Amino acid sequence: MKEFTTAGVDEVGRGCLAGPVVSAAVILKEGINLGLLRDSKKVSFRKREKISKHIKDNSYHAIGIATVHEILNLNILQASLLSMKRAIDGLNIKPNLILIDGKYAPKGLKNYKTIINGDEKEKVISAASIVAKVFRDKFMIKLSEKFSNYAWEKNFGYGTRDHLAGLKKYGVTSHHRKAFKPVHKILSK
Repeated sequence: MKEFTTAGVDEVGRGCLAGPVVSAAVILKEGINLGLLRDSKKVSFRKREKISKHIKDNSYHAIGIATVHEILNLNILQASLLSMKRAIDGLNIKPNLILIDGKYAPKGLKNYKTIINGDEKEKVISAASIVAKVFRDKFMIKLSEKFSNYAWEKNFGYGTRDHLAGLKKYGVTSHHRKAFKPVHKILSK
């Protein structure tokens, strides 16, 4: 008899002004410490890194990315769904059920359920939330080495005061989402 598997899926970076949107799909294995799993926004950066490693060591997981170019061409919702689909498709084993954070799901999925605030309600979605956040944060930290004027190593592309000050002083990079209001405003001047 085939083992029943549930995948959790979540995305991070929808509200950022810079960088890709990243999703993770996770299927937990037995032996995972469920007590560690909670919404990634409620866990400190250092703790998230340790928990992400534990999750990856005790799960099947995959990352899906939608680029800034895809965000601009599709819109942020469709790009988020694309990154989710890529994460799901990247799993080595196919789940019987897919639990997705939010109210929208990628087209063409079978046996899925969308759950608003799912990262707070379902441990498997919490795990996906943490894996996606750690992956994207590390991506933005690496990017900040090349683009140091925007404090991405601290704000990860969100529209903080430091990021907005950098935008005003140094302009827009190819990693900025040009259609997003604060970036668009600077380009329109």
